[in-house]
Amino acid sequence: MQWLPWQDAAMAATGAAAATGALTRGGLARRAGWSGRVARAGSAWTRELAVMFLLYGLWQLAGSQSLAQVDGAVQRGAALQRWERAWLPLPSEAWVQRLVLGSRGLLRAFNVYYVGLHVAITGCCLVWVFARHRDRYPVVRNGLAAVTAACLLVALVPVAPPRLVPGSGVVDTGRLVGPTVYPATARPGLDQLSAMPSVHVAWALVVAWAVVYVLRGRWRWLTGLYPLATLFVVIATGNHYWADGLVSGVLCALSFTAAVVWARVRRPAPVAPATTGPAAEPVEVAGG
Repeated sequence: MQWLPWQDAAMAATGAAAATGALTRGGLARRAGWSGRVARAGSAWTRELAVMFLLYGLWQLAGSQSLAQVDGAVQRGAALQRWERAWLPLPSEAWVQRLVLGSRGLLRAFNVYYVGLHVAITGCCLVWVFARHRDRYPVVRNGLAAVTAACLLVALVPVAPPRLVPGSGVVDTGRLVGPTVYPATARPGLDQLSAMPSVHVAWALVVAWAVVYVLRGRWRWLTGLYPLATLFVVIATGNHYWADGLVSGVLCALSFTAAVVWARVRRPAPVAPATTGPAAEPVEVAGG
C-alpha cells in the first residue's frame, strides 16, 4: 500500500539522520543560536523520526515483492475460508460485507479508512507517547517494530484476500466505489496478497495497547473499540478474513510481551549510594 512509497521514506530517513548528526555535533545548533538543551531535544526527535521512516520504508519495500504465484495465493485463501467455516463460529466475510453494501457513502468511508487512516493514527500515537510519556516510548516503538516484522514474515507465504478468491461472494469495494490503492492492471505483489495477517488490525492493536500501557484511567479501555472497528472495516471492504485479525492479535501479544521483557532486562540496576569508607567511631575526649 503506497501511502508513502519506500523511496520517499528512505529519503526522509536519510534527512532525519543527517539532522540528528548535525544537532549532535552542535554546528547546526550554534548557527541557529540554540542552547545545548534544545539541540539535545531536537536530536532525540530527529533520531526517532529516522528510525521510524527507515522501518516504514523497509515495510513498504518488502510489500512490493512477491515470493509466490497468484494461483497459489488464491488457493490458500480458499482453503482459509473453508477452515473458518469448519472451526470458527462466526458469519462469513460475505455476510459481513452485505451489511454495508447498500450504502455507497459508507463503503467509500470504509475504503478511505482502509487506505491510510491506520498509518496516520499509528503515527499520531507514536508522537504522543514520545512527547508526553518518553519513559514508556521504547516499549511501544519496539513492540510496533516487532509485530510489523512478524506480520511481514508470515506474509512471505502469500494469501489472496477474499475479494480475489473466486466464489467467495465478496466484492472489491475499492473498485466498486473507490478509493483504492491497488492498480487494476499490475500483477499483484506481496502487499496485495498479504491477507494473512492483517497489518491494519495489528497496528490498531498497537495503538490500543499503547494507550492502556501508558495511561491509568479506566476510560483507556475504550480504545479497545478501535481494533474491533478496524477488523470490521477490513472484512467489509473484502481485504481480510476473520483469521487474519486473530493471528494479528496473537502476534501483538507475543511482540509486546517480548518488548516489555526486553525493557526490564535492559533496565539498569539501582546504584547504591557511594560511601567514603566505614563510619568513624566516636572518640571520647577526656576533660582537662
